[in-house]
Amino acid sequence: MKLRPEFITHMTGNQQVMVSVGGNGFHGVVYSNKTAAEIIDLLKQEVTREQLIREMGKKYDAPEAVISDDVDHVLGALRKIGALEE
Repeated sequence: MKLRPEFITHMTGNQQVMVSVGGNGFHGVVYSNKTAAEIIDLLKQEVTREQLIREMGKKYDAPEAVISDDVDHVLGALRKIGALEE
């Protein structure tokens, strides 16, 4: 899976802002915290769910179940707005 190219991101302080510049049906702004922003940044290249969990596990000292839940939460939100190519 991968972030659709019409979704662009910008970091401002500790928050990431994501907007759609294409005609994909989503109109709005998504604000992400640092952890979600790191997941979204990893999605700028083709990546699997398992790779996301592994990469986030390298950055955060948290149980794999917590990291997995966080990754699934972000992926669910991105799917809801049509931001993922799968």
